[in-house]
Amino acid sequence: MTLAGKKIVLGVSGSIAAYKSAVLTRLLVKEGAEVKVVMTASASEFITPLTLSTLSKNPVVIDFVKDKTGEWNNHVALGLWADVLLVAPASAHTLAKMAGGLCDNLLIATYLSARCPVFFAPAMDLDMLRHPSTETTIGRLLSYGNHLIQPGYGELASGLVGPGRMAEPEEIVAALQRFFQNRQTLQGKQALVTAGPTHEAIDPVRFIGNSSSGKMGFAIAETLAHYGAHVQLVAGPTSQTINHPSVTLTPVTSAQQMYEACARLFATSDIAVLSAAVADYRPLTVADQKIKKTEGTLTLELTKTPDIAAALGKLKKEHQTVVGFALETENERANAQKKLTGKNFDLIVLNSLNDAGAGFGHDTNKVTILDKHDRVREINLKSKKEVAVDIVESIISYRHA
Repeated sequence: MTLAGKKIVLGVSGSIAAYKSAVLTRLLVKEGAEVKVVMTASASEFITPLTLSTLSKNPVVIDFVKDKTGEWNNHVALGLWADVLLVAPASAHTLAKMAGGLCDNLLIATYLSARCPVFFAPAMDLDMLRHPSTETTIGRLLSYGNHLIQPGYGELASGLVGPGRMAEPEEIVAALQRFFQNRQTLQGKQALVTAGPTHEAIDPVRFIGNSSSGKMGFAIAETLAHYGAHVQLVAGPTSQTINHPSVTLTPVTSAQQMYEACARLFATSDIAVLSAAVADYRPLTVADQKIKKTEGTLTLELTKTPDIAAALGKLKKEHQTVVGFALETENERANAQKKLTGKNFDLIVLNSLNDAGAGFGHDTNKVTILDKHDRVREINLKSKKEVAVDIVESIISYRHA
């Protein structure tokens, strides 16, 4: 896929790799993209604005104010104009500012104003890249939903050999092409995603619940939308938010409410991803008033909640793809396989609470994806937003198999 008609803001920060920005700009324009360049002041010490303005056919902006005339370079309009913001090269300094929201130059102001996808291509020496602070910075940027273009391996400006070279311009263009192509993969498809916990009331102030944050489900919903689907997100009580025009949020509290919402939405769905941690039991009766503390014990009689996954599995049509989740503590693979078959799932995502950094509450996850064709995909520990991409790509692969 070409980049014809795409509006790209290219952010250039202070790095020796800025010389590659000229080739990158030329290639983007050759692909049919409209390119506007934002430079940091230090970047202009490595490559002139004149070079990039000539190649991009647009003025290059560096400062908030144009030539001391009082006319400002509108970073808000620039951020809203772009289909994608690409920071290449991205120095350690600029990455840290992006991660921390330190808005002291036009590039960071544009980044903070942008509503479009953001890609960054790091360029620095190998020890700088490997430093814990840089690794933390990159992890934080990924957790925001930004896209990393991995640096290459080779001889660096210091003379050392290792990772840290900015990806070649051709590789960056290819990454953008893949991204925009992926955004059309699920065009016209309807998706249903469940996320977060459910709360089953005991009395007006107490409930039975679990520690699910909803992060994984929200990340999946957003990723499906990025791939072109219109998503119905049914979410239990969570602090997570989502702001995507192709995602419609239905907030619920209890398992019964989630079941009713899913039953209503499932028939028109092509894909259903059931990532919510639904309570298995609820109190048989709910007290009208707060239960007072008394001597001795308190006994609650529980009854099963609706099995949403099993119910949808029975209703599944041939064109529908249903994905379940299994959070296990023992016999993980066997239990997940049993659930895959028993609930008529097409794929199942296995989480193990035995894996450090995975499961409830974390920004990261480590999963195993199994499908009905006996394919198994191991996903190493990474941000939940990255895992969401792996899950969605597994769904697409399954549907095209």
